[in-house]
Formats: sequence, structure tokens, C-alpha cells
Amino acid sequence: MIPLSAYPKSRVLPVITVALLLLNGIAFLYTGTFSTSRHPDDVVWLDARPWQEVSDAPLPPGFDIQLYQRLARGRGLEYPVTERGHFYVRYGLIPSQIWRGEDIPPTIGLPIWVTLFTSMFLHGGLFHLLGNMLYLWIFGGRVEEATGPLRFFIFYLICGLGAALLQMIVYPQGTMPMVGASGAIAGIMGAHLVMFPWSRVLTLVPIFFFFTLVQVPAIIVLGFWFVVQFFSGIVDLSAMGGVAWFAHIGGFITGALLVLLFKRRGVEAELITWWRRRRIRNTLEPW
Repeated sequence: MIPLSAYPKSRVLPVITVALLLLNGIAFLYTGTFSTSRHPDDVVWLDARPWQEVSDAPLPPGFDIQLYQRLARGRGLEYPVTERGHFYVRYGLIPSQIWRGEDIPPTIGLPIWVTLFTSMFLHGGLFHLLGNMLYLWIFGGRVEEATGPLRFFIFYLICGLGAALLQMIVYPQGTMPMVGASGAIAGIMGAHLVMFPWSRVLTLVPIFFFFTLVQVPAIIVLGFWFVVQFFSGIVDLSAMGGVAWFAHIGGFITGALLVLLFKRRGVEAELITWWRRRRIRNTLEPW
């Protein structure tokens, strides 16, 4: 299921949601100024030794086995990365660095915890960006309306931190740079599930070789999404591939729990209200 739009829409312009869309887009355009050339004259050479001292993982960040085999003969413990890869190694979130509290070369000249935030605005490719921004646009507006702009921005960042924390707990020795807004956006999705579970989501559903448009309650769309993330994370736990599944799970849970603290006074959390009414109804039912 691919969500395309949610109803009803926010009654006010979601200024922070729009600002986040623009910030992520600008950051992506900026990273596009860095070369992805794998030519010997264009790559950046990094030293693997500092990483071997801090991580049990066999590979340092940004390591490309094919590029290494092609270019690194006679370079000892140096390995090549593209110019853009070098940028991601510096500003992406690397769990083993965060746990040590140490900015291991190549450094950024700032406290290493800054990468907890810079990584939220970086994306590995155009489809990575577009997919995340689609979900932010669909589910961000009404959550922002329910919390207010300033609280929404703080809430978004905290969800991103919660996402990063669970991923780092699951894989503390990780050296692969984590980038993307998906953890923070997963928090928005968790909040939307709690606040507006019965809102309608226009969804593109594949049926054999055809696609059809169906309006589905948000609780089904978002619940299905969470189940997919959970089981994908379990399956991928030993391999720890290129998707930070547990960041998605951590962000979703963070958003679902904390939205009750961030919502405006008087705004109803529809899932909680439904659950309370259901308990009261069951209590009053005659024996």
C-alpha cells in the first residue's frame, strides 16, 4: 500500500511541515554538489586504522569493496570513498562514534552529537528523499495542527532522536553512516495513528498486475506499515543491511507515546478516546 493523500486535510497552512520539506530539499541539492565520481583523481582517501580501534565491525564507514579492490593496491590501510561519500561519513550518524563521544577522522570540527541532527536532513538518493517527503506531507499537516507549529518542530526532532537511539542500541558498533528523515517522519506517523486513526488515506494498492485507488482508514495503513518495519527489522537483524529498520520502529513508538504530551489542550486523541469508551461500554454491559 502506497499512501497518496489523507482526509480531512489540515485547516491551517502547516508552516513547519512546509519548512521541513524545503530544508530537506535544499540539503539534498547541496549534497548534489559533491562528486560521485569513482575516478582515481576524484576519490578521497581515508585511514581505516582509527576505526579498527573503536569498532568490532570489519569495515570502516563508506568502505566500498569494489572501489577498494580497483584503486587501493599498495595503499596499506587507506581506502577510497567518493567526495559525496566523504561528506556522508562526516555528517551522517555513525553509532560507534556517538557511543564513544569521539569525532573520529574525518572530523566535522563540531561536537559529534551534532550528527544526530545533521543526519536527519541528509538523503542517500532522490527516491529516498521523495518517499520520505511524501509521507511527511501526507501525515505532517494534521499532527502540526494538533500540536502547534513550535511544538511540532520540537516533537519532530525528538522523534528523530528516539529513532536514532533504538537503532544505536540494536547495533552499537555500527560504522555505516545513517542518513534520512524517515525516523522523525515515522514519529509523525505514530502520532497520526494515535490522534486520527479513522481519517481516510487514499492509497495505491497493487492487485496482481494492476493498481487501484482505495480509501483506507489510517489505522490500517499505518498499522500495516509498522508491522512491515518490525518484521523486516527482525529478518535483517543479523545482516544489518542498508535500511535502518529499527530507526523507523523507534521513531514510530516515540511519536505515538509523546504526542499526548505535545498536543494542544482540548485536542482529542481519537484512539485514546475510542479505547476509553470501549472500556466503559464493556464495564456497563449486563451479565
